[in-house]
Amino acid sequence: QVQLVESGGGLVQAGGSLRLSCAASGRIFMINTMGWYRQAPGKQRELVAFITSGGSTNSADSVKGRFTISRDNAKNTVYLQMNSLKPEDTAVYYCNADLTTSPGLRPSRYWGQGTQVTVSS
Repeated sequence: QVQLVESGGGLVQAGGSLRLSCAASGRIFMINTMGWYRQAPGKQRELVAFITSGGSTNSADSVKGRFTISRDNAKNTVYLQMNSLKPEDTAVYYCNADLTTSPGLRPSRYWGQGTQVTVSS
């Protein structure tokens, strides 16, 4: 089994910073892309940022210049550094990982349970 466990969410004032972490554990052979999504109340889940196994990154226009995604392959962990937070960043943040559990298998996507980020004005 594979688990993704997020941490680092919380309540912060506008302009503040938070750092989210997501650690993957269990039967993992190889992790390809890892990423962060978010879902605000009444809205669809949207992509925030992703990072490939080689370190290439991309992020949503709404967070460019404020959020930075990174990963530690040795720890199977992805991070999201969030600076200059705005009230509209308030959402549940979910991490995901496209990974294989055995050689020769196609990657499957796994999700974390989500962590709440609330930005007060």
